[in-house]
Amino acid sequence: MSIAAAHVGPGEQQLPSGGGDEKPKRGWTGYILLMPGALWLLVFFVIPTITLVSTSLYDPSGSIITGYEMTFAWQNYVDGITGYGAQLVRSFLYAGTATIACILLGYPLAYAIAFKSGRWKNLMLVLVIAPFFTSFLVRTLSWQLLLSDNGWAVDVLRALNILGPDGHLLATPVAVVTGLTYNFLPFMVLPLYASLEKIDPRLQEAGNDLYASPLTTFRKVTLPLSMPGLVAGTLLTFIPSAGDYINAELLGTPNTRMVGNEIQDLFAAGNYPIAAALSVTLMVVIVSMVFVYVRRAGTEELL
Repeated sequence: MSIAAAHVGPGEQQLPSGGGDEKPKRGWTGYILLMPGALWLLVFFVIPTITLVSTSLYDPSGSIITGYEMTFAWQNYVDGITGYGAQLVRSFLYAGTATIACILLGYPLAYAIAFKSGRWKNLMLVLVIAPFFTSFLVRTLSWQLLLSDNGWAVDVLRALNILGPDGHLLATPVAVVTGLTYNFLPFMVLPLYASLEKIDPRLQEAGNDLYASPLTTFRKVTLPLSMPGLVAGTLLTFIPSAGDYINAELLGTPNTRMVGNEIQDLFAAGNYPIAAALSVTLMVVIVSMVFVYVRRAGTEELL
């Protein structure tokens, strides 16, 4: 009998020799559970992305009838950026403005739901997600009525002398940004609420006990703890806003067109290479901005 076995008492299980060197065997369960999601990403993300990139390099002189030839035409990207650079810049400007507006409106709302709503919390959350029960297109069309020259919004602004007698809201950049803000506001509120709701109220009370002002407590305690929700809400708002074309189409004019409108028209006209090049350019710029923003916000773990 070995020395190790001699010291094993009754009722105790003897460990196998060299147990520290043995690693637990991993089964196939985890990989099997990952397969449906991986297959979904492969079919509906990886393959379409590869197809889009390859389409952006086709010869733009082709057509749907005659077909397109792969010529690795990198000039398509130059033509897309130079021809539609104004729409690209306008898209990011409108998306950034709408995102800031969503933060200013969504943060107080999420804070109120998380800490001040009491027994009305569930009702307020339902009201936040209630617009999703209506089509995105119908919601945007409804803003045509609200912002029309005969609508109450214009009448109120004219009565307050904010708008002149001939002033209007519809078919302006203000209308486009308003539509973007309204349609994507829930994407800001819900992640913020999820982060704020996890904050222990005793941490805020501790700040008050240490004679910190409400503003200092918010800046030192609440805001840092809610940063994951703020970053997630910003991304969920900015990314779809930058690629949106419905709000600019229904609430704007040809002077407020965004890059999504141009991509949609190019695909509809059969100009696939330039449309694909614009799409890839938009994706690359957005991904680059996301990485920079996440790193500056100090929330790299979200990636």
